[in-house]
Formats: sequence, C-alpha cells, structure tokens
Amino acid sequence: MTPVQASAASSTPNSTISQAATGQPLNLSELSESVRAECIRGRRVICGKVLEIVKGGLIVESGYTSLLRPPLTQSWVAPATVAATRDPNAIESTEPGAVCVGTIFLTDVPRSPVPHQFDYVTIMGYPAGIYSYSPVPSITNEVRRFSAGLETAVNLNSK
Repeated sequence: MTPVQASAASSTPNSTISQAATGQPLNLSELSESVRAECIRGRRVICGKVLEIVKGGLIVESGYTSLLRPPLTQSWVAPATVAATRDPNAIESTEPGAVCVGTIFLTDVPRSPVPHQFDYVTIMGYPAGIYSYSPVPSITNEVRRFSAGLETAVNLNSK
C-alpha cells in the first residue's frame, strides 16, 4: 500500500497509519511529507497543446518538446500560432522533471495569462491522480491528472 492509498484508507485525523514497506506506524505529518516527496519524484514538464478547457482545468496533449525553447519559455502560455511539433515516438522517462507524454488533465493553473483552446502550455506539473472526462458524449477517457501547484497535488493525493 502506498502512502497515498494508506491516507485514503484512514478515516480519523488523529490515527496512525502503518506503512507497508517498513511496518512502522506513520503519523499524519509523516504521511503528508511522504506524499509530498512522492509528488516531487513524479513531477513532469507539461509542454503541449490545450485540447479542451473543462471545469477545473485543461485537457492537454503533452510531449511538444519544441516548446522548450526561448522565447517560448518566458510565459507558461504560447499562442496557437506558434510552430510546435510533437515527436510521435516519444517515450516518457521516469526521472523527476522529465517531459510528460500523452493526454493529461492539468489543474491549479496560473490565472494569467488565460489559455485558450489550441494554445500551448509549458509548466511543471505534479501527479494528482486520475481524471475522467468525456471528449464526446458516448466516450469517457481516464487520463493522468497533474497539478501545477505542489500543495494542491499533495492535498489531492491525501484524500
């Protein structure tokens, strides 16, 4: 059981939770730090095209590494008119800070500038679970959820 799963299993705020790896009790402060460390290890560079704007965030097709060049790195949003390409054979690394590849849901984004559909975004994201959305009424997709804010990711993973 991961610390995130252990947190989800806990129902009382003052309880201790056993960590499966060590068998030692894990208090909520330690659990929070463990979840935080896990989020930092799982961080990814989200660089991609905004496919859809949904309540609470953006559906992004990430993996457009050509966005990681100046002057595009001066803002987290680049207009849809920018020439950007995505390597169709890209494979996501497991290293912290690697480029994220694939369709994801990005939440807790900065308020300014406001991205529009088909604009490009480049921002660090922290893993925050799974998100289900319907690109069309009869289809539901589950994609990875990332948060642009570390504290939001920790809170979402601690539920």
